[in-house]
Amino acid sequence: MIRSLLVANRAEIARRIFRTCRELGIATVAVHSDPDAAAPHVREADAAVRLPGAAPADTYLRADLIVKAALAAGADAVHPGYGFLSENADFARAVTDAGLTWVGPPPEAIEAMASKTRAKDLMRAAGVPLLAPLDPDRATPDDLPLLVKAAAGGGGRGMRVVHDLAALPAELTSARAEALSAFGDAEVFLEPYVEGARHVEVQILADAHGEVRSLGTRDCSLQRRHQKVIEEAPAPQLPDELRHALDEAAVGAARAIGYRGAGTVEFLVGRDGRPYFLEMNTRLQVEHPVTECVYGVDLVALQLRVAEGEPLPAEPPRPRGHAVEARLYAEDPAAGWRPGTGTMHRLALAEGAGLRVDSGLADGDDITVHYDPMLAKVIAWAPTRAEAVRRLAHALERARLHGPVTNRDLLVRALRHPEFQDARMDTGFLERHLKDLTATDETTTPLAALAAALADAAQRPATGAGTVAGRLGGWRNVPSQPQLKTYRSEPDGTEHEVRYRLTRDGLIADDHPNTRLIEAGPHHVVLEVNGVRRAFDVAAYGTQVCVDSPLGAHAFTALPRFPDPTARTEPGSLLAPMPGTVVRVADVAVGDRVEAGQAILWLEAMKMEHRVTAPAAGVLSALHATPGRQVEVGAVLAVVNET
Repeated sequence: MIRSLLVANRAEIARRIFRTCRELGIATVAVHSDPDAAAPHVREADAAVRLPGAAPADTYLRADLIVKAALAAGADAVHPGYGFLSENADFARAVTDAGLTWVGPPPEAIEAMASKTRAKDLMRAAGVPLLAPLDPDRATPDDLPLLVKAAAGGGGRGMRVVHDLAALPAELTSARAEALSAFGDAEVFLEPYVEGARHVEVQILADAHGEVRSLGTRDCSLQRRHQKVIEEAPAPQLPDELRHALDEAAVGAARAIGYRGAGTVEFLVGRDGRPYFLEMNTRLQVEHPVTECVYGVDLVALQLRVAEGEPLPAEPPRPRGHAVEARLYAEDPAAGWRPGTGTMHRLALAEGAGLRVDSGLADGDDITVHYDPMLAKVIAWAPTRAEAVRRLAHALERARLHGPVTNRDLLVRALRHPEFQDARMDTGFLERHLKDLTATDETTTPLAALAAALADAAQRPATGAGTVAGRLGGWRNVPSQPQLKTYRSEPDGTEHEVRYRLTRDGLIADDHPNTRLIEAGPHHVVLEVNGVRRAFDVAAYGTQVCVDSPLGAHAFTALPRFPDPTARTEPGSLLAPMPGTVVRVADVAVGDRVEAGQAILWLEAMKMEHRVTAPAAGVLSALHATPGRQVEVGAVLAVVNET
């Protein structure tokens, strides 16, 4: 029996595993890097061990330190979670060699699937359908489009879609460099890219007594940069014959490698309905909650019981209803999915009544560049798919998210898009509809800015604003001077000038002729707009102002009346869009001519690579970036003199 469990991970997945441990009466041990010293997963554990440093390579990827931590804390088992060392066979062996229980598949099974190229050889021998690899030197225009893919790792790293054969050598070089940086393995391979395909996976469970079973399918087609964003179970609109074929292939794959525990076999399903094996994840998946909701099981509890040697329950669970999960990220989809950092002042998401939230953050926590930008997973269950989708969209819409920009609006719009509603989505959905999914709503932003200005006035007595017993009161019975407040809408940068006066006859606001002020306080404003009452909640964190209402959420920066004239940079400067590390610099030198959009360097932040490109054609007059350099947001990386 496992008495004390160390989770070799952090944030959301560590908290998720700890929750099950508490229910089973298992003591918990956390490990943490220096930036995570006060993180929720550390506070919730019964014991915690520091891993000195900040970067994953120095902390969560140090197998030796984690095994020592488990022994020092008196743990008798280790759960790897997902990511980091979860699919590292050497780590699994180190755990068992130390006399600890490994909560995962045998190292040999991990090893068999660690390389996607070797995994495909195994699956071909087992009769699992798959795409045939291509020789890069023999690729022809008839083979297009092509997919370059890293043989190791996952999460979309080291993947490139090639539509022009002339671009293939450069994409191979780029993919190899990213794969080496991310996984320590530069091996990549080439295969046909199946356009318009769905990403469908099968959850499998296996015990040490020869039982292997499927817990149904999940659809993970909504992806950005080959990383999943919205997942659901079961995969909708799959013919029974195809569903059965996927189950059989997944179970056959698990049997072929002597699998044990929870795992996932991933497939592409083409427009013609043909399935192709992608890879097997020898760990728990990020999207495992949708399967748990549909089957009424706790996959972590089942992992622990299998690790203790117990057989799977004799009666397989039966599915019911539908579940959908959305990954809430601190990122700006309209700016190339640029991740955001800073303080998450408030993260309030509805739970209960068919809603579940798995998160690694609490109010006031900092989001750093060292780790994945995921803030939370929001999961909705309902008897039907349509109800689950509606419930999830509504929950996201009403969330209070005060801090860095998030992908919340994109998630809501995607869930309500006709293609998704009708289950006609594919892996190209987000790229195809990105412009519409990230369009700025100019109709409600000025009204939210007005509410922000009135809330600001309400906490400054000199303006005559105030509230009495929740009603508007304290306004001077004389006309006030015109008031001016300027806000910059985030993240698009649009400026909004709010001009208004408070008179004995009420509010007079430029651009809002049919608006009446009902109530104003520092945190709550009620306006009547064209006869309809609208309530706005307002929260200020220094110069950042967040306004929430049923009309939507808006974030502003309150601008000073007199901007600082020194806050300028040289024209043509390439500024760091986020804190991060320079991982590569293009083959360019000061004095070279560059073209608009040409990549100058690559930054890595939050487990993603971001290209920094020339803003215009010109001459590179300065280059301040070198590989390995850590930069802060706004740092000047290079300068291009436009010609």
